[in-house]
Amino acid sequence: MDSINNWSLGERYGISMINDFNAGTVAWTDWNILLDENGGPNHVGNFCFAPVHANTQTNELIYTSAYYYIGHFSKFIRPGARRIIASVNRTNLLTTAFKNPDGTIAVIVMNKGDEALAYNLWIANNAVEVQVPAHAIQTIIL
Repeated sequence: MDSINNWSLGERYGISMINDFNAGTVAWTDWNILLDENGGPNHVGNFCFAPVHANTQTNELIYTSAYYYIGHFSKFIRPGARRIIASVNRTNLLTTAFKNPDGTIAVIVMNKGDEALAYNLWIANNAVEVQVPAHAIQTIIL
């Protein structure tokens, strides 16, 4: 049950999703969206992780960090969006970006490092300085 509260698992989702989209993936899904408090049911009997766990004793849903990381993609990248080029120049900073059918741009930025970072978001010769906390993900809509 301790894994449910482990935020680094959500960070792993973010890293995978950003890298996958930047490598040409056009859709992303998790095969286990909801499991019980024991990470099951499964045929092996070990603990599996999912974005949502159900506590069958209290009938409570537990939304894990992975659920919130996935939300940065599913809430702001709309059906029919096209990935556009985005790049970073720091080891601990990851990004991907999409142009939505309504013309808005969703830029997802993730800091996988132990220190907060300031960066400049540049688009069409315009820049703004943005801060991203350590081990955080953020979505900027333009």
